[in-house]
Amino acid sequence: MTLSAIEVNQLKRAPVVEGVVPVIHERWSPRSFADREVSATDLAKVFEAARWAPSSNNEQPWRYVVGVRNSSTHGKIAATLMGFNQSWAPKAPVLILGTASSRFSRNGRPNAYALYDLGAATVLLTLQAAALGLTTHQMGGFDHDAIRQALDIPEDDVLGSVMALGYLGEPAALADEQLIASEVTPRSRKPLSEMVFSAWGEPAELA
Repeated sequence: MTLSAIEVNQLKRAPVVEGVVPVIHERWSPRSFADREVSATDLAKVFEAARWAPSSNNEQPWRYVVGVRNSSTHGKIAATLMGFNQSWAPKAPVLILGTASSRFSRNGRPNAYALYDLGAATVLLTLQAAALGLTTHQMGGFDHDAIRQALDIPEDDVLGSVMALGYLGEPAALADEQLIASEVTPRSRKPLSEMVFSAWGEPAELA
């Protein structure tokens, strides 16, 4: 029997580490979304969180194109999704494309950190969403040329991810055994020893 949404949400939570902000452990990336709309008030809150992300020279190069269900923007973003993303992501009540201006506004010079800064803003967006009881799932599987044309994205803007945002749905609603299996599998991460070094390849002593 497939686990319920409540059971999966408990399963996906990361092990608690004392002192780490709880919402970091709670955030994960589902593919099943409930048939429930997201309020404009909550959308404003998640973008407000993104607004306060750090950025190179305080450029704030990120831009988000938001499509709520039944809008033309939602349809345009959904139409560019590729592979199995087409089977689940269009059901999310909100689809968001993240982009970043690749040039500084003050002098037109290239901003090598624009995409990095978009990522920083998007992390805050996802954590704020989790704090509001919302879930998010980011995708790289979309037709970049098609979405740029469909949404009139300027050439100087680099594309980040497409994000599905909404409320957690029942895993069984995915109606695909492979997707359901992924939905109910516990999460895992590499240990800190593989990513935090005191010298290259030498794990830092953190405890």
